[in-house]
Amino acid sequence: MYLKKTYRKQSGRTYLVIAQKYRNPKTNISTDRTVKSLGYLDELEKEYDDPIAHFQEVARKMTEEENSQRKLTLSINMDEKLSVGTDNRKNFGYVAILKIYHQLGLDVFFKNKSRYGNFAYNTNSIMMMLVVSGFLSPGSKKKVGEEKERYFERFNFSLADVYRSLSHFSKIATEFQRYLNTQISAKYGRNTKTIYYDIANFYFEIDDTDEFRKLGPCKEKRRDPVVQMGVAMDADGIPLHYELFPGNTVDKETFRPVIGEIRRNYGTGRVIAVADMGIIKGDNIYYLQGKEKGKNFNGYVFGFSVRGSTEAFKEYVLSASGYVGINGKPADENSDFRIKSRRIARDTNVTLKSGKIVKKMVYEKQVVFWGKKYALKAQAEREEVLKKAFAPAANPLKYTKATCYDAAKYVKNVKFDEKTGEMVEVKERPVPDSVKVTEEEKYDGYYAIVTSELGMSDTEVIETYRGLWGIEETFRVTEGVLETRSLYVSLQDHINAHFLTCFIALTIMRIIQKKTSKVYSAEKIVECLNKISCSNEHENIYLFDYRSEISDAIGEALEIDFTNKRLRLGDIKNILAQVKK
Repeated sequence: MYLKKTYRKQSGRTYLVIAQKYRNPKTNISTDRTVKSLGYLDELEKEYDDPIAHFQEVARKMTEEENSQRKLTLSINMDEKLSVGTDNRKNFGYVAILKIYHQLGLDVFFKNKSRYGNFAYNTNSIMMMLVVSGFLSPGSKKKVGEEKERYFERFNFSLADVYRSLSHFSKIATEFQRYLNTQISAKYGRNTKTIYYDIANFYFEIDDTDEFRKLGPCKEKRRDPVVQMGVAMDADGIPLHYELFPGNTVDKETFRPVIGEIRRNYGTGRVIAVADMGIIKGDNIYYLQGKEKGKNFNGYVFGFSVRGSTEAFKEYVLSASGYVGINGKPADENSDFRIKSRRIARDTNVTLKSGKIVKKMVYEKQVVFWGKKYALKAQAEREEVLKKAFAPAANPLKYTKATCYDAAKYVKNVKFDEKTGEMVEVKERPVPDSVKVTEEEKYDGYYAIVTSELGMSDTEVIETYRGLWGIEETFRVTEGVLETRSLYVSLQDHINAHFLTCFIALTIMRIIQKKTSKVYSAEKIVECLNKISCSNEHENIYLFDYRSEISDAIGEALEIDFTNKRLRLGDIKNILAQVKK
């Protein structure tokens, strides 16, 4: 520390402060920061004979005192034993999660929402713990309660309080998502020109269904009740809005409620919705284009099934006419990639409010492409499935619908019991269906996309659709890294609250990835933040044993110093106080 003199032109006076050199970890630029303001020199001269010399000495002594406090001599007893039940390990990486949590003002929202609820516990503290635990150590709500001591926070609530709070969180889930969107837009910016949408389902290992958990098309091919979750994501991969649906809800029926909520309450303006072929429905296309209101409001880029389309479209796809390569020149059968497109008016079925189905014309662009690597991938995947197809054909009674789900479509004369899923005997023995295989092979490597954006280039259409893979990766993160599928709750409002905490954790994850230039996977970030931990080495001194490229990147992006080998408890509390401002 040193005495800093600043001449102020406006008053013509000199101002004194004790300052300290400080290097900004984000910009790596060295600056001065004021430690203590002293006052104007002319006023200090009335109190001190030589204020310059006096305060230079004060600064020197302050430096000595600070240095002495930062250097300690520890006396270590190598024979010292641990007491039974000792667990001094603390996580410190969670401060990165808290930094985003408080930057977004989530603490303000949850505190305000509990103000008139007469709660005997701190709902914001519970949500903060649920998010941190869901991010770093997902599991049951009981596990959340057991892990309170892992962090430096004073989490003063019981397991019963956690369960009581879930109903409250469920009631405010929709309002919270709108608030979160406003905060993200203000703090980080939102790119909602393109919105990606997908649906996932989450199974429950229960015997009976209820009004919410119902049997539906489980993507893991399980015969368990499921709940459907529709998620919209912005162009940066940051979650925008989610809704839950009963397990027997068809994918196509989940689209309009989610997009409708965004259109009404998120101030996005005109958007282009991107979704896979499971969402294609005349009602959805007509709704997006705003035709029922007489104006073209929104647009779409949808995946389109080649194998499930009309014979006329299949003929267009397989015809060599019109295909060009990456260089724009006509492509032949030896090309590794070929693409073509056309603008077309086609009829689609639309359901009126009366329930009557009528045909309406839509104008769209159809983009078709073929890639050699996609064809080889499809062939390899089919070969694996065909290997399974020979087994049930040879020993049909040993297999069920669940154990040979994919292979069954390549076997003729197969029948399953609707209740048990077991394969039943038929007059003709099951045999591999070679005709089916030949028909499937014709379309290997072909993909189709339809869009309302008639002026969008073929390449732009494909690149826009490829962004959908980001939301698929989002579901992989929620199901795998954040373990959303670990559902230990059963009541509908508790299920909704569980998904809300996962939604918040996922949003914070995506923001951390965005602030670190999307270099690191979710798995790597979770692993890193878990490893930023410490042990109580001596009284109030904590020893750290992990530092990496990722921890440095996160620390730099969030202005948190993760490089210290030792920190006093007071220093740790100061850092926690800073990230919560």
